[in-house]
Amino acid sequence: MPADIDFEALFAAAAAIQPRAYAPYSRFKVGTALLADDGAVHAGCNVENAAYPVGSCAEAGAIAAMIAAGGKAIRAVVVFGEGAELVTPCGACRQRIREFAAPETPIAVAGPEGIRARFTLDELLPASFGPANLPR
Repeated sequence: MPADIDFEALFAAAAAIQPRAYAPYSRFKVGTALLADDGAVHAGCNVENAAYPVGSCAEAGAIAAMIAAGGKAIRAVVVFGEGAELVTPCGACRQRIREFAAPETPIAVAGPEGIRARFTLDELLPASFGPANLPR
């Protein structure tokens, strides 16, 4: 994992936003923080909706915040969730991350005790389809 990325700051941002998640149905709150190419940290939390599957994932919220702020690429991601199992990005969010991240982009998975595991995007989404697959 790149030494120049402050995973503790990303962890703190993801942990801080996780309690703000709107999850009255699943009661499964997730927070995500990402480091953009411009050095800014953007956070998001899941937002559920009574009309499943209209809700949005924490990763989608963080990516939307990055784009709204002018960021263009993701350098690193921390996903914060509780429970015995690792809370990795869902399949749709792996693809969302892929739109803005390189295969070697680090993705850390965390819980209340800290960072529990680290992956690259390529490990979570091998042989992925991305922007380079489409002619411009």
